[in-house]
Amino acid sequence: MRGIRFPDEFMWGVSASAYQIEGAWAEDGKGESIWDRFCHIPGNVANGDTGDIACDHYHRYKDDIALMRQLGIRFYRFSISWPRIQPYGHGKINQKGIKFYNDLINCMLENGIQPFAVLYHWDLPQALQNKGGWANRETAEYFKDYARIVFNEFGDRVRHWITILEPQVIAYNGNWMGNMAPGIRDFSTALEVSHNLMRGHGLAVREFKKMGLDGKIGIINMHPKAYPASNSSEDMAAANRFDGAWCRWYLDPLCHGHYPDDMMVWYQSHGVVLPEIIEDDMDMISTPIDFMGINYYTSKWFKEGNDLWPLMIEKAKPPVEKFTMMDWAIYPLGFYHSLMRVSENYKNEIIVMENGGAFNDIVSEDGEINDVDRIEYLRSHITAMHQAIKEGANVKGYFIWSILDNFEWAYGCQKRFGLIYVDYKDQKRIIKRSGHLYRNVMEKNGIGN
Repeated sequence: MRGIRFPDEFMWGVSASAYQIEGAWAEDGKGESIWDRFCHIPGNVANGDTGDIACDHYHRYKDDIALMRQLGIRFYRFSISWPRIQPYGHGKINQKGIKFYNDLINCMLENGIQPFAVLYHWDLPQALQNKGGWANRETAEYFKDYARIVFNEFGDRVRHWITILEPQVIAYNGNWMGNMAPGIRDFSTALEVSHNLMRGHGLAVREFKKMGLDGKIGIINMHPKAYPASNSSEDMAAANRFDGAWCRWYLDPLCHGHYPDDMMVWYQSHGVVLPEIIEDDMDMISTPIDFMGINYYTSKWFKEGNDLWPLMIEKAKPPVEKFTMMDWAIYPLGFYHSLMRVSENYKNEIIVMENGGAFNDIVSEDGEINDVDRIEYLRSHITAMHQAIKEGANVKGYFIWSILDNFEWAYGCQKRFGLIYVDYKDQKRIIKRSGHLYRNVMEKNGIGN
């Protein structure tokens, strides 16, 4: 492979999230989250796994930050647990939660690591879900108040903020398909949730700007590339509907101030109850942001069909040979296409905030993990990103999911994405070969010769 180099000041980082690594689910005044509730219902999570302990990062963060420093990590995207800050989602502030994140942020900075803080990575306080969750317009207001608390406490040291991570997954997986917390199965509810998530985002961005904090703020969207299974007009329309629901339904309001016209017409013609949109909602949602976070793992192929009501599409077999342990097609060209599309259509600075793959990591007799499939995945996707940048995509950074193997939501603890292996029995950490590769990428600001 010919050597490739990235622009000066390109940000290389890693990502994780509170519920997936912290554990300590009911310690030091933390309130119950919707994921605490969801995981404790038998049958919801593979193997009956929970995030009760996960990677025990709450107690082991100093050691984990030391490993990041060993790998040369410069930027770490973590999330703040809302119920650890406000056990009931509003009102009382849990000072022990404030102390934990103060200590965590200070530890990062002492080790030369810049924090990227996510305000919301799926762990809504259960007390707010009891009041309707994100389908209740009041939740967006509570989120604004929570954001203000966090900005006040940590804004003197955190310079990069993300409001909400993957509103698509929160809305659809949690409130339409029901395979994630809170486990609701209703498409109209999912659309109402999506609208209030975006309102919450806009309120938090306005609060950030009003407070005059020194830093940048954005949002993170999941962005799989949708392809038609054939060149037929029906299959192309099916792929476009998936793109409309999964990508444009979120990016268009953020950047253009309105929902996609074609999706509004489609939903109305299929009996979907659309979200309640009142005065100032769309202006609020489209409050200018400083960067657009993009998560990419895979591409998808679709044909017209009777599945996924009301989209009326069916998944088609991907025309690829390699898949991750999640059964996701490995298709770096889709990464390139997604970056070009977002850059050209939405005109924002882009930071890739998650990219990576789950593979069958095996610890050898000498205690090493030679995760060649992950190395190949990362190399091919970093190369595709470089090509997009060469062709004008305004990509400023790249973060790998994830720094640690972790609790992978409804999949439990068996799907391993980490650069660092975690033995959940004794919490031992092992840096995988992919971790050493990434250290070399960061040192050289590129890959290859």
